[in-house]
Amino acid sequence: MVKVMWVSVLALVAALFLVTVAKIPVAEGVTCSVTELSPCLAAFMSSSPPSASCCAKLREQKPCLCGYMRNPSLRQYVSSPNAKKVSNSCKVASQNC
Repeated sequence: MVKVMWVSVLALVAALFLVTVAKIPVAEGVTCSVTELSPCLAAFMSSSPPSASCCAKLREQKPCLCGYMRNPSLRQYVSSPNAKKVSNSCKVASQNC
């Protein structure tokens, strides 16, 4: 169980690293960079509640979420059940992409 968790964390870190190279500009003045969601990593990977900084970053990155969903490297993380719980806890409406 712990080994699987570490593999998942390493996969997420690798995906974050790959995506940092490709930032997606959005018309609303937000630079889409999945690394901005790093305060949410613990909440995405476990059932821990999101922090205030996580919720703030999630709201900031809301225009970018569909782009993250379209990215095959990130889709499994941003559309996971835990990610949906984080969005609901932070009162960030789900995007219809």
